[in-house]
Amino acid sequence: MNLPSAPDLVADAKRGYPDLHEHLEELKKRGLLLTIDRPVDKDSELHPLVRWQFVGGMDEAERRAFLFTNITDGRGRKYDIPVVVGAIAANRAIYSVGMGAPLSEIQAKWDRAIAHPIPPRSVERAVCHEVVHEGEALQGEGNGLDRLPIPISTPGFDSAPTLTATNVITRDPETGVQNMGTYRAALKAPDRLVVRMATRVGGAGGYLHYVKYQKLGKKTMPCAIVLGCPPYVAFMGPQKLPVGVDEFTVAGGLAGSPINVVKAKTVDLLIPAESEVVIEGLIDTEYCEPEAPFGESHGHVALEEFNMPMRITAITHRKNPIIPSYISQVTPSESSVIKRVAYEPLYLAHLREALGIRAVKRVSLHEPLTGLLRVQVITLEKGAPRTEVWRALYGAACFKADMGQARARAGGGFDAAYGRDHERRHAAARAAQARIHGAREETLGRPRAAQAAPASALARLFARRLAAAVGRGREARRRGPLPRERQDQREAEQERRQARNQVPAGSRVATARVTIERLFRVPAKNSCITSRCRGTVAAAPLHSLRPL
Repeated sequence: MNLPSAPDLVADAKRGYPDLHEHLEELKKRGLLLTIDRPVDKDSELHPLVRWQFVGGMDEAERRAFLFTNITDGRGRKYDIPVVVGAIAANRAIYSVGMGAPLSEIQAKWDRAIAHPIPPRSVERAVCHEVVHEGEALQGEGNGLDRLPIPISTPGFDSAPTLTATNVITRDPETGVQNMGTYRAALKAPDRLVVRMATRVGGAGGYLHYVKYQKLGKKTMPCAIVLGCPPYVAFMGPQKLPVGVDEFTVAGGLAGSPINVVKAKTVDLLIPAESEVVIEGLIDTEYCEPEAPFGESHGHVALEEFNMPMRITAITHRKNPIIPSYISQVTPSESSVIKRVAYEPLYLAHLREALGIRAVKRVSLHEPLTGLLRVQVITLEKGAPRTEVWRALYGAACFKADMGQARARAGGGFDAAYGRDHERRHAAARAAQARIHGAREETLGRPRAAQAAPASALARLFARRLAAAVGRGREARRRGPLPRERQDQREAEQERRQARNQVPAGSRVATARVTIERLFRVPAKNSCITSRCRGTVAAAPLHSLRPL
């Protein structure tokens, strides 16, 4: 456990790293920051204007960070706190400025930081405590969270202004080690918001702490949400470090000096001393609240779901704070650039160093529309043995459980023989999956875990059922025709099943069938809707949908 050492308690510790204000000044000098002084509506204009440079066909090198200094909302209210978008990683050049190193040296810098972490240093006074709002001062309109100009990320779809560029800090109740992750948080009231600690394989760090607090019988979990901090610390949120590693120590390794931290005002947590805004509070471990819709990185809108409510106990900030916000919907986006620049060398090091596949030359993550980890391209030396190609594919697929497909190419061009074989395998898997989704009613009644299984598992399930059906057919032919009495019983049972599945006119299922037929021109008999879906309307099979 890396804790700040007592002798380092000083009033004004010198920094060996830039804060957000100094980072923005450096971007401005390099022509990477645009300042917008005209009024901009945070509820309908701010994010869509910046998103154009990601989805409008501009080259990555032409993207810029945007600093909005004249913020209004849909009701005409004005805010005196600027908002910056794209300041951490609108493109690789901006990311490189924040890392203080050229792109070619970023991987080595990450490796050194992880191998040689530097514990943080506690300070007694911090700029993030220049202005403090707590207790009754948070009550009433315009006094709590609504005093902050938090943008609506996807106007017309999102249910509320949402914090996106967050560093959410929690502490393990058993080990005392802190975790810092980037999780979205939707505003609910001046003194309440809802945090979504997105789960991944094994669980996100903050979510694991949440589960531990529940098991210990604790009704609340202390939490601090940092908005705006030194770039070395900001990079820690999206970075997936091993569970149990304190991100402050790795940030110190990146900076080459200890990160200054200070104790929060109302919760027992350490926060970055140079933070712009800090929201302190207690997360309820007994109840959840509805949160979302919210535009997600896969290009669709995540529907409403229940997540963790947080009661605000204090809001602290600098005298002249700047609030950052991420463009984090469909890729490419700012958050995908942060991950891509960090993940590509991470995969390359895993394949070349950990697995010893020296033929691997480069790993590229496909960014537009796919969310980075769904498709990867692995470049190998020309003439690399076929066994090494497969080792690289399996190594990349197993490195992160949420990775999708991998492609290999040799000497700058795709290996044709491998590509044909790879496509045949995936075509067979997709065909098997389509047959399963269009199978009989009992197939639709499978548990959700089986429906979410990978294509290979679905193919195996289909093969087992097909083999069983073939076996039953052979047995029936061997026995000969069934007696007339047995045939009548079977026909009567089929009629009873059909009667049970008849959908009453005007019911939710019947209405959904009509809707699917009208929207997608799919016959009701081919849809996945069945009267056994209690309270749930299932969509038609994707392979049968046609555009209007």
